[in-house]
Amino acid sequence: MNEPEIIKRTEEFAAFEFGDEGSGHDWFHVDRVRKMALRIGRNENCDLFITEMAALLHDLDDWKLNNPDQSAQSRSGKWLAEVGVDAQVSSHILRIIDEVSYRGAGSETPVSSVEAAVVQDADRLDAMGAIGIARTFAYGGHKGRLIYDPAVIPVMHSDFQEYKKNTAPTINHFYEKLMLLKDRLNTETAKNIGEERHQFMENYLEQFHEEWQANK
Repeated sequence: MNEPEIIKRTEEFAAFEFGDEGSGHDWFHVDRVRKMALRIGRNENCDLFITEMAALLHDLDDWKLNNPDQSAQSRSGKWLAEVGVDAQVSSHILRIIDEVSYRGAGSETPVSSVEAAVVQDADRLDAMGAIGIARTFAYGGHKGRLIYDPAVIPVMHSDFQEYKKNTAPTINHFYEKLMLLKDRLNTETAKNIGEERHQFMENYLEQFHEEWQANK
């Protein structure tokens, strides 16, 4: 395989596919996840080609962005075959992609390789901090959700299907996912980065609720 050429083609493919995406899962998100995965991956001594490819393709078959009846990893698998990725490497990349997503507070999301741990961490870090806040409200607006309704209590979803059906206001998503991510990071590098981003979100929520009550 010509790995640099495959990376270049996949980067161009992802930039085209996600260029006009307006829910916070755009090309810039994909590129940030790729860069963070490489940053973490260098510290974890993982296969950087596999890591980068999985990061570039991690949202291509995401349930939030696709037809729910679409077969898992169908587009990613087709792309990997098209650019000539070896079958064994392709299988590894597809398994990483399958293991990336958060599936609800009550659902475990174990990883089967160091590369999967790295890409999962990179994706989760992009859901935290200032960027994570911006992306959360972008997604909520994209779905037509309220910003906040004090009468709607956050739910710790017990399984993936319950989590997928959630239509609660955007602020609830902080408690149902974002504030839980710090303790679900895999690598020491990600945990160190996640501490500051988590604290930023805590400060934001405190300010939000003070302003909501007209106390500030």
